[in-house]
Amino acid sequence: MNQERYAAGRFVEARRAATGFPDYPGALPEGLDAAYRVQQAAIVEWGDDIAGWKVGRIQPQLVEQLGAERFVGPIFAETVVPAQSDNPFPAFRHGTAVFEAELVVTAAADAPAGKVDWSVEEAIALIGAINIGIEVAGSPLATINQLSSLVSIAAFGNNNGLILGPEVADWRERRWDNVTCTTTIDGEIVREAAATAVPGGPLEVFAFALGQTARLGWPIRCGQRVSTGAITGMHAVTIGQRCTAAFAGIGTLDCRIVPAIPKA
Repeated sequence: MNQERYAAGRFVEARRAATGFPDYPGALPEGLDAAYRVQQAAIVEWGDDIAGWKVGRIQPQLVEQLGAERFVGPIFAETVVPAQSDNPFPAFRHGTAVFEAELVVTAAADAPAGKVDWSVEEAIALIGAINIGIEVAGSPLATINQLSSLVSIAAFGNNNGLILGPEVADWRERRWDNVTCTTTIDGEIVREAAATAVPGGPLEVFAFALGQTARLGWPIRCGQRVSTGAITGMHAVTIGQRCTAAFAGIGTLDCRIVPAIPKA
């Protein structure tokens, strides 16, 4: 077994057991291609359908070296849930959990398999809906947020699910600086920001996702969703905490952090 398959297998094993571990399994990936190979191997071994993709930001100090500002990670079908009045947010014991308030784009049609370069205008034509949502970010790897973005890519993109909230019905007419979110943890406001806090906004992020997933051989399909980036930031949370993302005039998503359940 080569190093990349070993790392992928360790991530799959820990995710199934819903428990964390302290150190990256083996040598750290040295570039984007290596990191995505681990991710792709883990996707195949995990076996669930892909319901969409999260987009994260490459750490600023690595952008020039890697030649990329963003990355993608899979969102599996079994982890996508519609928002309720009280939403369980699963966290790996001895791992990491990060609460992220995001805008979620749904594709209205299949993206052409060979198309890897997308303008924002082309991407808009493929949008069926935009919703508010919560990315259930997190990993069994306890040190993931202390390591490089390459590790996040390798480790399932540091995604553990998606809570899908109400639709932004008038998104085509809205200015993104008028879409604001306030994140609260245990009753304390931690940050308020507009959707423009995510560089390029959700439309540019969606255009990136269309191209990057095609490069990986997983072009976006009709109905798949793209979680476009943390508006108020990445908020580390622990089991037992309560978190709220209030999108002004659109909806409020209340979450409680609960232990992730092992997968049989």
